[in-house]
Amino acid sequence: MADITQHVEELDVQNVYYRDVNARLRELVAAGAEKIIMRNVHGQRYIGTGLNIPVEIEIHGTPGNDLGAFMNGSRLTVRGNAQDGCGNTMNAGEIVIHGRAGDTTGLSARGGKIFIREGVGYRTGIHMKEYQGKKPVIIIGGTAQDFAGEYMAGGVMILLGLDLAEGESYHSKYVGTGMHGGVIYLRGSIPKWQLGKEVDIAPLNEGDQVVLAEYVGEFAGRFDLDARHILDSNFVKLYPRWLRPYGQLYAY
Repeated sequence: MADITQHVEELDVQNVYYRDVNARLRELVAAGAEKIIMRNVHGQRYIGTGLNIPVEIEIHGTPGNDLGAFMNGSRLTVRGNAQDGCGNTMNAGEIVIHGRAGDTTGLSARGGKIFIREGVGYRTGIHMKEYQGKKPVIIIGGTAQDFAGEYMAGGVMILLGLDLAEGESYHSKYVGTGMHGGVIYLRGSIPKWQLGKEVDIAPLNEGDQVVLAEYVGEFAGRFDLDARHILDSNFVKLYPRWLRPYGQLYAY
């Protein structure tokens, strides 16, 4: 009978330089590790960057910038917070953060999913885009700072605002500035003056409801939450008003 036991490795990176951490990660993956549990992570950058062999990495601590950049199918779970640039140019895979994430989360992502239990910093989802059959998805349990969805060209962003008091509106400003593709779903409400001039607000249609139920269900499953309770709220859709909002700036 075949041995189906998962090949698990543990890696303590206390006071280990980030280049050495990532070199060791690549060695473990090349040796056939299917899951790597990292402990004492304190700001080491580029964890999971460029991994082309699917592997599961569980991170205990706070990883540094560009977590999972250029990732192509692995699954990263952070038992804490993440810093800036999480999922930068991510192609496929999944990042699950059991805390909050910093600025430019999902920068230029063209595939994969990022689940964040709490809030995010500035410019989340900037330049997100769809590529062939790939569609990036970012689901944020809390709220975002200014310029969320800036220059979005594709993909799905969902803001759940679970950290807002009942009746409290989002405080983010310039949401969707320069957006020309994709969609942002927002639980609750946001004043129109806080949006970029390139986006508008609409109620959800049946197709939106299906998409939202799927992704919120996945989010709730990652963090042991009640998807039905989350979905039993008012949602709105932010969508781009134009496909080329700055077309007049170019000669062609």
